Amino acid sequence: MIRKISMIVASFVLIMFVASGSLFAQKEKVEGIWFNQEKTAKIEVYKAKDGTFYGKIIWLQEPNRDGKPKTDIHNPDEKRRNDPELGLLILKRFKKDSDTKYTDGTIYDPRSGKTYSCTITVKDANTLSIRGYIGISLIGQTNVWTRTN
Repeated sequence: MIRKISMIVASFVLIMFVASGSLFAQKEKVEGIWFNQEKTAKIEVYKAKDGTFYGKIIWLQEPNRDGKPKTDIHNPDEKRRNDPELGLLILKRFKKDSDTKYTDGTIYDPRSGKTYSCTITVKDANTLSIRGYIGISLIGQTNVWTRTN
C-alpha cells in the first residue's frame, strides 16, 4: 500500500515538472546564433526574463577599424558612439505572436545609426526572415539570416 502511494506521489511530481516546463524547457525556434544576410556578423537571439526576445552582435568578420575595435560611430546619441559594436543589442523587445512569428520589436542598424520597427519570421529551422520597416510593414526591407554556431 505504501509503495502504491509512493508511486502515485512520484507520478504527480513528475507530471507537475513536465507541465511547468521546468524539466524539459525547450528553446524557441528563433533562439540561437545567426549570420546576418552578408555573413559579416553573427547575432545571438535569446529570450529575456520578461519573455521578450533580444539579439546582440557576438562576432564580426572585421571587428577592427583603423587598428581599434569597431564602435557604434553612427549612433544618434553622441554619448553612445564609443560603445563597441561587439555586444551591441540590435534586436529588442520582440513578442512571440505565433509558432513562427515574432513582432512588435525593433532592429538597430549600426551602419546607419537608424532604428526600425521589425518582425521576425522563422522560415525553417535554419532560416529567419527579418523585416525592418518604417510605419507600415509594406514600406521596408527584408533580409534573410541563416543559422550558424
